[in-house]
Amino acid sequence: MELGKGPFAFVRVVTVALFVDEITLWAHAGKGGDGAVYFRREKFVPRGGPAGGDGGSGGDVCLVASHRVNTLSHLRFRRNLKAKNGAPGGKNQMHGRGGASIEVEVPVGTLVYGQDDDGLLGDLVSDGQRLIVARGGKGGKGNARFATATHRSPDFAEKGEAGESIALRLEMKMLADVGLLGFPSVGKSTLIRAVSNAKPKVAAYPFTTLTPNLGVVVWRDEVDFVVADIPGLIVGASAGRGLGHDFLRHLERTALLLHIIEVTEELEGVESERDPIGDFERLNAELTAYAEDLAQRPQVVVLNKVDLTHVRARSEGLAQYFGDAGYPFAAVSAATGEGMDALLALIVGQLAEVRRDAEAAPQS
Repeated sequence: MELGKGPFAFVRVVTVALFVDEITLWAHAGKGGDGAVYFRREKFVPRGGPAGGDGGSGGDVCLVASHRVNTLSHLRFRRNLKAKNGAPGGKNQMHGRGGASIEVEVPVGTLVYGQDDDGLLGDLVSDGQRLIVARGGKGGKGNARFATATHRSPDFAEKGEAGESIALRLEMKMLADVGLLGFPSVGKSTLIRAVSNAKPKVAAYPFTTLTPNLGVVVWRDEVDFVVADIPGLIVGASAGRGLGHDFLRHLERTALLLHIIEVTEELEGVESERDPIGDFERLNAELTAYAEDLAQRPQVVVLNKVDLTHVRARSEGLAQYFGDAGYPFAAVSAATGEGMDALLALIVGQLAEVRRDAEAAPQS
């Protein structure tokens, strides 16, 4: 099978070059313009009168969820988000121009927290969703607004209000249907290359991906789902070891976990430190330690590299073991494409079941 053709095709994929998933910002809305003090002085207008206009409102600072950005790295050197101030009022009751608001794009799946014990301010989960994090100040009233029957010539106006300023912490959590889980070098990057045109690094030596990759797969022109390649975890990740919490958080919103395992070749006189069943249990223990409900997320166990003789020799026994344990199992070779179509069909079926369960669950 030629990869990238046939029963599945690819719509969009993003490879993150510089991954930033948490950042601190300061948002400063614009100040309202001052009201004006002005009196009519036209030659042929008897008794004149107050004519100062109102100041314009200050601009807002707004965050907008967008699929055009996939990391918070574009904000690393833009920590102060400042909207424009409103213009002061003018003569002849002319209102000042409102200050320009600013809209800052953030990835879909961004959580917005206030740093000063304000808690969660918003959860941007859909493309185009907007959240105003700092509102501009109101413009001050001009002296024309204070004229009364007993005070016809007020010589004062109102100052514009200060805009809101707030310290923010943005935290991005990937929104994906399927998250790839596994120890480093089990073949997650090769697998996502096989089902999309993402180009994460792959090599013939052990290493771990440092940046998540996100891809959208359309299967048989009918069903689409989002796959996230989460960097390889290690024992102790739940306690922050290695990349730890930096990437475990991205599994929290996945509907289905694809747990990739491998069988290492046993060399004569050398005892292998890796065992597929032991690896599976250790990583699930890390998930439980990080968030117990995460370990309860539906999982499909995938034995990768089945094109290798020593892996194929154990595939039947592993299928029996995980089947008895209640886990759907697939043996594939991401490198050659063997078993990939059956795996995608299994994923689609599992996702459909998860979505049915979610729809049937009582709403809290």
